Amino acid sequence: MLDINKMVAQESAESATRGHLVELEPWTEEQAIDMARQDGLELTDDHLGIIRYLRDCYADHGGAVNARMLTNSLEEEFAGLGGHRYLYQLFPMGPIAQASRYAGLPMPPGTLDPSFGSTH
Repeated sequence: MLDINKMVAQESAESATRGHLVELEPWTEEQAIDMARQDGLELTDDHLGIIRYLRDCYADHGGAVNARMLTNSLEEEFAGLGGHRYLYQLFPMGPIAQASRYAGLPMPPGTLDPSFGSTH
């Protein structure tokens, strides 16, 4: 018998990791640059600074940080460069979803929540 709850949970888990690396260790900046290039985005030092920041946050807190907390942290860290606007100029598909993908990180909980405001 089909359990719709299990099916939805499985689809959610698959979509949350689709395109994201599952292991953190084999990641390199060259991988991020190649992945972004395939998506039509050239990563600059500014992009890589955000990616490094996300990796540091993940190393410090693991998966305990949700998307909203991470966005607030990013906006505060990069406020001097333009905050929210700056982040979306660099990562137009959403600084959390897109930058996490290039950083080789799983998407933080809540990233794909429509009320969160990231672009999908």
